[in-house]
Amino acid sequence: VQLQASGGGLVQPGESLRLSCLVPGSIRGIWYRSWYRQAPGKQRELVASIAAGGTTNYEDSVKGRFRISRDVRANMLYLQMNNLRLEDTAIYYCNAKTSNSDYWGQGTEVTVSS
Repeated sequence: VQLQASGGGLVQPGESLRLSCLVPGSIRGIWYRSWYRQAPGKQRELVASIAAGGTTNYEDSVKGRFRISRDVRANMLYLQMNNLRLEDTAIYYCNAKTSNSDYWGQGTEVTVSS
């Protein structure tokens, strides 16, 4: 089972993008839906997560700029990214975590460049 991420692209600093991720309904018992990113030469890091109960968590550098949301009925996860910076350039991955498994999407590339 694989998640399907989309919405990446090339933008200028200060612009916005919205990432989307289809989380298959066949995945049951999801504890967290999350977005990770991996910049060139760096380790993958957690960007934002939303728990089953709705609690959200953000990496410090994106607080106030990014917003994670979900539409459970539509099996969708979103990441609204505003005021993008050069350092936000990375491949972004969506993730669904259950009690015993991690499910990943294929990644969508975000490039912020002037």
